[in-house]
Amino acid sequence: MAQPFLSIVIPAYNEEPRIKSTLEQVIRFLRTQPYSWEIVVADDGSEDATGQLVGELAVSNPNLRLLSLPHKGKGWAVKNAMLAASGQYRLLCDADLSVPISQVERFLPPRMQGVDVGIGSREAEGARRIGEPGRRHLMGRTYNALVRFLAVPGVKDTQCGFKCFRGETARKLFSRQTIDGFAFDVEVLFLARKEGMNLKEVGVDWYYRERSKVRIIRDSFAMTIDLLKLRWRYHRGRYHQSQGKGTSAPGPG
Repeated sequence: MAQPFLSIVIPAYNEEPRIKSTLEQVIRFLRTQPYSWEIVVADDGSEDATGQLVGELAVSNPNLRLLSLPHKGKGWAVKNAMLAASGQYRLLCDADLSVPISQVERFLPPRMQGVDVGIGSREAEGARRIGEPGRRHLMGRTYNALVRFLAVPGVKDTQCGFKCFRGETARKLFSRQTIDGFAFDVEVLFLARKEGMNLKEVGVDWYYRERSKVRIIRDSFAMTIDLLKLRWRYHRGRYHQSQGKGTSAPGPG
Protein backbone atom coordinates (compact mmCIF):
# COMPACT_ATOMS: atom_id res chain seq x y z
CA MET A 1 0.00 0.00 0.00
CA ALA A 2 1.34 3.45 -0.96
CA GLN A 3 1.84 5.96 1.84
CA PRO A 4 -1.60 7.24 2.82
CA PHE A 5 -2.23 10.94 3.18
CA LEU A 6 -3.93 10.56 6.58
CA SER A 7 -3.60 8.04 9.40
CA ILE A 8 -6.23 7.98 12.14
CA VAL A 9 -4.74 6.65 15.39
CA ILE A 10 -7.25 5.38 17.95
CA PRO A 11 -6.06 4.06 21.35
CA ALA A 12 -8.53 1.60 22.86
CA TYR A 13 -8.86 -0.12 26.23
CA ASN A 14 -12.01 -2.11 27.01
CA GLU A 15 -14.03 -0.23 24.39
CA GLU A 16 -16.33 -3.11 23.44
CA PRO A 17 -19.56 -1.08 23.91
CA ARG A 18 -18.62 1.59 21.35
CA ILE A 19 -15.59 0.62 19.24
CA LYS A 20 -17.61 -0.87 16.37
CA SER A 21 -19.88 2.18 16.12
CA THR A 22 -16.89 4.52 16.35
CA LEU A 23 -15.01 2.78 13.57
CA GLU A 24 -18.07 2.62 11.35
CA GLN A 25 -18.54 6.38 11.75
CA VAL A 26 -14.87 7.09 11.00
CA ILE A 27 -14.82 4.79 7.97
CA ARG A 28 -18.05 6.26 6.62
CA PHE A 29 -16.58 9.77 6.84
CA LEU A 30 -13.20 8.86 5.34
CA ARG A 31 -14.79 7.17 2.36
CA THR A 32 -16.24 10.54 1.33
CA GLN A 33 -12.83 12.24 1.32
CA PRO A 34 -10.60 12.76 -1.75
CA TYR A 35 -7.40 11.56 -0.04
CA SER A 36 -6.00 8.15 0.86
CA TRP A 37 -6.21 7.02 4.47
CA GLU A 38 -5.72 4.30 7.06
CA ILE A 39 -6.94 3.64 10.61
CA VAL A 40 -4.66 2.15 13.25
CA VAL A 41 -6.38 0.95 16.41
CA ALA A 42 -3.99 0.29 19.30
CA ASP A 43 -5.62 -2.21 21.64
CA ASP A 44 -3.98 -1.57 25.01
CA GLY A 45 -4.43 -5.10 26.39
CA SER A 46 -8.23 -4.97 26.55
CA GLU A 47 -9.91 -7.62 28.67
CA ASP A 48 -13.14 -7.55 26.65
CA ALA A 49 -13.95 -8.11 22.97
CA THR A 50 -12.41 -4.85 21.71
CA GLY A 51 -9.68 -6.54 19.70
CA GLN A 52 -12.03 -9.15 18.29
CA LEU A 53 -14.51 -6.53 17.07
CA VAL A 54 -11.75 -4.48 15.41
CA GLY A 55 -10.36 -7.62 13.77
CA GLU A 56 -13.77 -8.54 12.39
CA LEU A 57 -14.23 -5.08 10.85
CA ALA A 58 -10.73 -5.20 9.38
CA VAL A 59 -11.66 -8.26 7.30
CA SER A 60 -13.93 -6.12 5.11
CA ASN A 61 -11.95 -2.89 5.57
CA PRO A 62 -8.33 -3.36 4.43
CA ASN A 63 -7.46 0.21 5.44
CA LEU A 64 -8.13 -0.70 9.09
CA ARG A 65 -5.32 -2.22 11.16
CA LEU A 66 -5.32 -3.66 14.68
CA LEU A 67 -2.23 -3.26 16.82
CA SER A 68 -2.46 -5.64 19.81
CA LEU A 69 -0.38 -4.56 22.80
CA PRO A 70 0.10 -5.57 26.43
CA HIS A 71 -1.68 -3.20 28.81
CA LYS A 72 0.57 -0.29 29.87
CA GLY A 73 -1.55 2.87 29.45
CA LYS A 74 -2.94 5.30 26.92
CA GLY A 75 0.39 6.97 26.24
CA TRP A 76 1.96 3.58 25.50
CA ALA A 77 -0.82 2.73 23.06
CA VAL A 78 -0.63 6.09 21.28
CA LYS A 79 3.16 5.94 20.97
CA ASN A 80 3.12 2.50 19.37
CA ALA A 81 0.29 3.37 17.01
CA MET A 82 1.85 6.67 15.90
CA LEU A 83 5.12 4.90 15.11
CA ALA A 84 3.30 2.06 13.32
CA ALA A 85 1.22 4.50 11.23
CA SER A 86 2.56 5.65 7.87
CA GLY A 87 0.43 8.67 6.94
CA GLN A 88 1.80 12.03 5.84
CA TYR A 89 -0.46 13.36 8.61
CA ARG A 90 -1.41 11.38 11.73
CA LEU A 91 -4.47 12.24 13.78
CA LEU A 92 -4.90 11.13 17.38
CA CYS A 93 -8.60 10.47 17.93
CA ASP A 94 -10.20 9.12 21.14
CA ALA A 95 -12.37 6.02 20.86
CA ASP A 96 -15.40 7.87 22.25
CA LEU A 97 -15.36 10.41 19.39
CA SER A 98 -15.76 13.22 21.90
CA VAL A 99 -14.60 15.41 19.00
CA PRO A 100 -16.50 14.47 15.80
CA ILE A 101 -14.19 12.96 13.19
CA SER A 102 -15.39 15.47 10.58
CA GLN A 103 -13.43 18.16 12.42
CA VAL A 104 -10.18 16.67 11.13
CA GLU A 105 -10.59 19.06 8.20
CA ARG A 106 -9.63 21.91 10.54
CA PHE A 107 -6.19 20.30 10.96
CA LEU A 108 -5.17 19.58 7.38
CA PRO A 109 -3.85 21.69 4.51
CA PRO A 110 -4.67 24.17 3.22
CA ARG A 111 -5.93 25.41 6.60
CA MET A 112 -2.88 24.17 8.52
CA GLN A 113 -0.12 24.41 5.93
CA GLY A 114 3.29 24.51 7.60
CA VAL A 115 2.03 23.50 11.06
CA ASP A 116 3.89 20.62 12.72
CA VAL A 117 1.37 19.88 15.48
CA GLY A 118 -2.30 20.87 15.42
CA ILE A 119 -3.72 20.80 18.95
CA GLY A 120 -7.44 20.28 19.35
CA SER A 121 -8.49 22.76 22.01
CA ARG A 122 -11.60 23.21 24.14
CA GLU A 123 -10.35 26.69 25.09
CA ALA A 124 -9.24 28.23 21.78
CA GLU A 125 -11.38 30.62 19.76
CA GLY A 126 -14.47 28.93 18.34
CA ALA A 127 -14.35 25.95 20.73
CA ARG A 128 -17.45 24.53 22.40
CA ARG A 129 -17.76 22.24 25.45
CA ILE A 130 -21.02 20.31 25.34
CA GLY A 131 -22.48 18.54 28.39
CA GLU A 132 -19.42 18.80 30.62
CA PRO A 133 -20.05 18.80 34.41
CA GLY A 134 -18.77 21.95 36.15
CA ARG A 135 -16.56 19.96 38.55
CA ARG A 136 -14.83 18.19 35.67
CA HIS A 137 -14.22 21.50 33.90
CA LEU A 138 -12.77 23.14 37.03
CA MET A 139 -10.37 20.28 37.73
CA GLY A 140 -9.25 20.26 34.11
CA ARG A 141 -8.50 23.96 34.11
CA THR A 142 -6.59 23.63 37.39
CA TYR A 143 -4.43 20.87 35.93
CA ASN A 144 -3.83 22.89 32.76
CA ALA A 145 -2.59 25.83 34.84
CA LEU A 146 -0.01 23.48 36.35
CA VAL A 147 0.93 22.22 32.89
CA ARG A 148 1.46 25.74 31.60
CA PHE A 149 3.64 26.56 34.61
CA LEU A 150 5.82 23.43 34.48
CA ALA A 151 5.96 22.36 30.85
CA VAL A 152 4.05 24.04 28.02
CA PRO A 153 3.42 27.75 28.65
CA GLY A 154 0.87 29.36 26.38
CA VAL A 155 -1.05 26.21 25.40
CA LYS A 156 -4.58 26.55 26.75
CA ASP A 157 -5.58 22.89 26.43
CA THR A 158 -3.05 20.04 26.29
CA GLN A 159 -5.37 17.14 27.17
CA CYS A 160 -8.02 17.11 24.45
CA GLY A 161 -7.69 13.77 22.64
CA PHE A 162 -7.67 15.24 19.14
CA LYS A 163 -4.24 16.20 17.78
CA CYS A 164 -2.73 16.07 14.32
CA PHE A 165 0.98 15.57 13.57
CA ARG A 166 2.93 15.66 10.35
CA GLY A 167 4.35 12.19 9.73
CA GLU A 168 7.98 13.14 10.29
CA THR A 169 7.03 15.18 13.34
CA ALA A 170 5.26 12.15 14.83
CA ARG A 171 8.30 9.95 14.24
CA LYS A 172 10.62 12.42 15.97
CA LEU A 173 8.40 13.08 18.96
CA PHE A 174 6.90 9.69 19.74
CA SER A 175 10.21 7.87 19.39
CA ARG A 176 11.38 9.94 22.39
CA GLN A 177 8.20 9.70 24.46
CA THR A 178 8.73 8.04 27.86
CA ILE A 179 5.38 8.55 29.66
CA ASP A 180 2.92 5.67 29.26
CA GLY A 181 -0.02 7.28 31.09
CA PHE A 182 -2.37 10.19 30.40
CA ALA A 183 0.33 12.87 30.68
CA PHE A 184 1.97 11.71 27.45
CA ASP A 185 0.31 14.66 25.64
CA VAL A 186 2.21 17.12 27.78
CA GLU A 187 5.52 15.34 27.23
CA VAL A 188 5.07 15.26 23.47
CA LEU A 189 4.14 18.95 23.31
CA PHE A 190 7.02 19.81 25.65
CA LEU A 191 9.45 18.04 23.29
CA ALA A 192 7.91 19.77 20.28
CA ARG A 193 8.47 23.15 21.90
CA LYS A 194 12.09 22.29 22.71
CA GLU A 195 12.56 21.34 19.04
CA GLY A 196 11.20 24.71 17.90
CA MET A 197 8.32 23.09 16.06
CA ASN A 198 5.29 25.05 14.94
CA LEU A 199 2.34 24.33 17.27
CA LYS A 200 -1.14 25.69 16.75
CA GLU A 201 -4.28 25.32 18.88
CA VAL A 202 -7.50 24.81 16.97
CA GLY A 203 -10.91 25.27 18.58
CA VAL A 204 -13.08 22.14 18.43
CA ASP A 205 -16.54 20.99 19.47
CA TRP A 206 -16.04 18.62 22.42
CA TYR A 207 -18.80 16.41 23.80
CA TYR A 208 -18.56 15.05 27.33
CA ARG A 209 -18.92 11.24 27.37
CA GLU A 210 -20.15 9.38 30.45
CA ARG A 211 -17.93 6.33 29.93
CA SER A 212 -14.66 8.30 29.97
CA LYS A 213 -11.65 6.28 31.17
CA VAL A 214 -10.32 9.30 33.11
CA ARG A 215 -10.61 8.97 36.91
CA ILE A 216 -10.47 12.61 37.90
CA ILE A 217 -8.70 12.57 41.29
CA ARG A 218 -6.48 9.51 40.86
CA ASP A 219 -5.40 10.33 37.30
CA SER A 220 -4.83 14.02 38.05
CA PHE A 221 -2.46 13.03 40.84
CA ALA A 222 -0.64 10.54 38.59
CA MET A 223 -0.33 13.12 35.81
CA THR A 224 1.10 15.68 38.23
CA ILE A 225 3.77 13.19 39.28
CA ASP A 226 4.56 12.58 35.60
CA LEU A 227 4.92 16.34 35.06
CA LEU A 228 7.51 16.53 37.83
CA LYS A 229 9.34 13.53 36.36
CA LEU A 230 9.32 15.24 32.97
CA ARG A 231 11.02 18.32 34.38
CA TRP A 232 13.55 16.15 36.23
CA ARG A 233 14.38 14.13 33.12
CA TYR A 234 14.85 17.28 31.09
CA HIS A 235 17.21 18.86 33.61
CA ARG A 236 19.15 15.60 33.80
CA GLY A 237 19.58 15.61 30.02
CA ARG A 238 17.49 12.47 29.48
CA TYR A 239 15.83 13.79 26.32
CA HIS A 240 18.13 13.54 23.32
CA GLN A 241 17.64 16.54 21.03
CA SER A 242 17.04 15.46 17.45
CA GLN A 243 18.44 17.44 14.55
CA GLY A 244 16.50 20.01 12.60
CA LYS A 245 13.09 21.55 12.84
CA GLY A 246 9.85 20.65 11.11
CA THR A 247 9.26 21.12 7.43
CA SER A 248 6.05 21.37 5.51
CA ALA A 249 4.38 18.24 4.19
CA PRO A 250 2.45 18.18 0.93
CA GLY A 251 -1.28 18.63 0.72
CA PRO A 252 -3.68 15.93 -0.46
CA GLY A 253 -3.17 14.98 -4.03
